[in-house]
Amino acid sequence: MQHQQLASIARIPSFAHIASITRIASFARKPQRSVAKICSLAFLLLCSCGLLQPLAAQKPAPKQAQKQSAGKYTAYLFVYFTGNDKKEEQIRFALSKDGFRYRALNGNQPVINLGGISETGGVRDPHILRGADGKTFYMVATDMVSANGWNSNRGMVLLKSTDLVTWTSSAVNIQNSYPGQDSLLRVWAPQTIYDDSAGKYMIYFSMKHGNDPDKIYYAYANKDFTGLEGTPKQLFFSPDNAACIDGDIINAAGNYYLFFKTEDRLPGIKIAVSRHLTGGYTMQSPDYVQQTKSPVEGAGTFKLNDGSGYILMYDMYTSGRYQFTRTTDLQHFTVIDDAVSMDFHPRHGTVIQITAGEAKRLAEKWPSPEPAHNPALAGYFADPEVLYAQKTGKFYIYPTSDGFTGWSGTYFKTFSSPDLVHWKDEGKILELGKDVKWANRNAWAPCIVEKKIDGRYKYFYYFTAAQKIGVAVADNPTGPFKDSGKPLIDKRPDGVKGGQEIDPDVFTDPQTGKSYLYWGNGYMAGAQLNEDMVSLKEGTTTLLQPGHDFREGSYVFYRKGRYYFMWSEDDTRSPDYRVAYGISDAPLGKITVPDNHIILAKDTAAGIYGTGHCSVVQIPGRDEWYIVYHRFNYPNGIHMGEAAGYNREVCIDRLEFNEDGAIKPVTPTHQGIQPVSLPVPRR
Repeated sequence: MQHQQLASIARIPSFAHIASITRIASFARKPQRSVAKICSLAFLLLCSCGLLQPLAAQKPAPKQAQKQSAGKYTAYLFVYFTGNDKKEEQIRFALSKDGFRYRALNGNQPVINLGGISETGGVRDPHILRGADGKTFYMVATDMVSANGWNSNRGMVLLKSTDLVTWTSSAVNIQNSYPGQDSLLRVWAPQTIYDDSAGKYMIYFSMKHGNDPDKIYYAYANKDFTGLEGTPKQLFFSPDNAACIDGDIINAAGNYYLFFKTEDRLPGIKIAVSRHLTGGYTMQSPDYVQQTKSPVEGAGTFKLNDGSGYILMYDMYTSGRYQFTRTTDLQHFTVIDDAVSMDFHPRHGTVIQITAGEAKRLAEKWPSPEPAHNPALAGYFADPEVLYAQKTGKFYIYPTSDGFTGWSGTYFKTFSSPDLVHWKDEGKILELGKDVKWANRNAWAPCIVEKKIDGRYKYFYYFTAAQKIGVAVADNPTGPFKDSGKPLIDKRPDGVKGGQEIDPDVFTDPQTGKSYLYWGNGYMAGAQLNEDMVSLKEGTTTLLQPGHDFREGSYVFYRKGRYYFMWSEDDTRSPDYRVAYGISDAPLGKITVPDNHIILAKDTAAGIYGTGHCSVVQIPGRDEWYIVYHRFNYPNGIHMGEAAGYNREVCIDRLEFNEDGAIKPVTPTHQGIQPVSLPVPRR
C-alpha cells in the first residue's frame, strides 16, 4: 500500500451564495375537556401502533442521520472521470446549485494529482461519501488504466479529506494483500457506505476470478481508511449467477437498495433490496430500471436537497452522455433530460450534497477560466435555426433535440438570448404525438420566420416529423405553437426518385416580401408560399441544382443584391460533414457554385469534426453576420463512431465576406464569439 499527502492542483469563479431553505411545520390545536387524559390515551395509542416508543425503548438516531439532518445542504458536488485515455482517467469535480445543471471546476481538468497514489497511473469510477461525523469525506476509485486491458487491474484507491480540497490516499492491491486471490483478474467500481450497526465504513466493489462471473464483494475499511480489515466477502448473490458490477447502495425507509449493472446480459441496471446492509439481498423485480434502450452502467443515486425525492443517474457509455431520472419511491423513474445540462461529458461518477460554504471553498480553490462560448447551448442539439425577432428584440435558436439513438427525438425546444452568447432555455415548444397528431417520431431540423400581418407579428414554424414537413403557428417566438393538423409536404416532387422530405428552410425576400420554402435530402427543392404561409403556391415548386455533392440542410439568405444558398455535404455521422454555398440572382433561380465553395469544415488540429447544417443571422442595421451550426460533441464525438451523428452540439462563429461578395472560409472555434450589442432603437 502507498500513503501520501496530496497537494491540490489548479483553480473556478466564485460560487454565488445559495440560499438555504427552512421547513416550517404547523400544528393545529383543538380545545379538550381533559387534556391530561386525552394525552395519555394518545400516547398509549401511538405506542400500541408502533409509532412511538417509551423513552427507555427508543434507539438513538444513527450518527450519520443526526449530522446530515442538522446540515443545510444547498449545493451538489459531482465527482467523475472523462474517458478511456490515460489522461482522462483522473478525478474531476463539478458543482451544481440545483442538482440538474452542473459546471466543471478547474476547466474540467483533474483536481487531484495522481502522482504516486495509483499503482497503474490512472483511476476510474470515483465515489464520494460524507462521513458519519458530517465533516470527513471518503473517496474510493478503481485503480486502472483501461489501455492496459479490462482484466489488468487488481485494486483500488482510497482517499480521505476534511475539506474536499486536500486529500490523503492509499492504493490497495487486493491480490497482493489477501490470500486466495491468485485467479483475480479485475477489481472494479468501489463505493463506500457507513455501517451504523458496526460503526465502520464498508467498501463494496466487484471482482472477477478466472472464468467466474463478476461478483459484488465487501470489506470494512480500517480506522485510518488506508486499507481493508480482512479478505473481501461476497455481498450479493445473483439469482442466475450472472455477472454483476457497479453496485450503488442507498438506505431509504429502513431498506438498503442495491443498484447494479448486469454486465454479461443486456447491459442495464436492476435493483436488489435487503433489510441488512451486508447480505440478504433479493430482487425488487426482474425489470430493468434505466429509461433508455441504450447500454448503461455506473448507477448513482442521490437525494435532492429540497426533500422532493431522489435522482438516479447512469452513464450511457456508448452514447457519450449521462441520463438523469427522478423518483420518489426508488421503483418508478421518470427521465428529466430536458432539465439537465453540463459543460463537460462525464463518465461513471457520483454526486453528494454539500453546503454553501463547501461549494464556495471548492470554487475558490479550483476556479475555471472564463468558459468558451462554443458549444453555444449546453447539451446535445443539432440543425440549429437562428432568428432575430423584431417583436422582442432577442435572438432565438430552434434546434433538433439531439442525444437520442438513431435521431429518435420527439420534441422541439427553443432558446433565447439578448446577445448570441447567453442563452436561456425556453422549454419545449412542440411535441410530436401530443401537439402534432399526424406523426410521433423523428422530430428534426426546424426553421421559423417572423411575419407582420395586419399589424401583428406571427411566427410560422416549419419542422420535420416522420420524414414529412409540417407547419405550426404562434403569436410569439416561444409559442405556444398550434400545428396545422396535417403535413405541408409528404411526398417527393415530380421527377425525384430518392431522398427524404426533411430539412425545411423558410426565406422571405426583402425585395418583394414574398416567402419561400426549401427542403430535401438527396435533392434541393423550393417553392413559393401562399400568403397564408401554410400552403405552397401551385406551380412554383422548383428542383434546384446546387451540385452533385449536395446532401441536405438548405439555407437561403439575401445580402447586397445576391441570394446565397447554403447546404451540407457528406453525412452527419461523418467527420467530413461540411457546409458549401452558391449564389443566385433569384429565390428560385439558377445557383452558381464557386470553385472555393466549401466554407465550413472540420479542424483536426482543434479536434473539431462534423461541422454542418447551418443557419445565418445578421445583426439589425449592420453588415455583421454570424453562422450557427452543429458539430460532433467535443472531445468525445470523434471516438463514438456513428453515434457521433446524433450526439451533436450547437456552435456560433463569425461569418465574413470578401469585397466581391464571396464568403470567406469559416474557422470553427471552441472560443465562439463575444456578446453582440444590438443597436439602440431610436425614440
